[in-house]
Amino acid sequence: MEKKKRRKCWIPSLLCLVFLLHSSANATTSPGPKSARQSHQFVLVHGACHGAWSWYKLLGLLRSSGHIVTAVDLAGAGINPKVVGELRGQGDYFRPLMELMASVPAGRKQVILVAHSLGGFAVSKAMEMFPEKISVAVFVTAYMPGPSLNATTVLREASKGNVSQLDNIFTFDNGLNNPPTTFIFGPNYLAANLYQLSPIEDLALASTLLRPIHLYSDEEVSKEMVLSDKKYGSVRRVFIISGQDKVLREEFQEWMIKKNPPDEVKEVLGSDHMVMMSKPFELFLLLQKIAHSYS
Repeated sequence: MEKKKRRKCWIPSLLCLVFLLHSSANATTSPGPKSARQSHQFVLVHGACHGAWSWYKLLGLLRSSGHIVTAVDLAGAGINPKVVGELRGQGDYFRPLMELMASVPAGRKQVILVAHSLGGFAVSKAMEMFPEKISVAVFVTAYMPGPSLNATTVLREASKGNVSQLDNIFTFDNGLNNPPTTFIFGPNYLAANLYQLSPIEDLALASTLLRPIHLYSDEEVSKEMVLSDKKYGSVRRVFIISGQDKVLREEFQEWMIKKNPPDEVKEVLGSDHMVMMSKPFELFLLLQKIAHSYS
């Protein structure tokens, strides 16, 4: 397969801000030509221990530009009423996204699914179940399994090199001799590995809103994450690399891209794992371009 060309986002934040202010002014004072203000439907899916709140910057930017945007809380995350102990399987964790996608009218590929980190599993499952409703799936430094790349293989590869867990917390509800059952990031790990390039206010926000996630067995993950060429493979994909991501290291991101090539690869420079926090304007502009290219 021909190697896809990667385009890097070199636009300075100040230029992005000027662009956004100009766009917002136009949105409130003049509708402009319909083609210039085409509305797209975005669905944003958060990563492990996070919630819909982690997209708050991008939500504002996309909505102020006239797009329809929904940020989903997966089960037991954000303000979802479920607690981690109530989830009986990975399918329960994914259910809020699946219910949302089921409510989308059929007839045309209209949804732009955007996954961050572990949210890539939920988005991959949605691609398998609702391929006819998705115009493109965007993996923002996210786990990207595929028909020939098993989800458990992805998890094992991701864990290589991530030796130090600092103050991350694991629980062992089935006893210390059995695998851990839940996980949550510790504040020191957050600061050093997820939010090291993000504003301190966003780190503080995360420290107050994180919720634990259930750790499913390889058997459960393999059972839930069955992806086919016919369905999953029919949805176009874009992967966005974060080169300074300490959680999903760049070599791991490159490994997934090689094993499960997307239609296009882009990169946000100078971003940590939380791209939507550290580089929201750059991510916003990339998503705008992707929406236009794949609509």
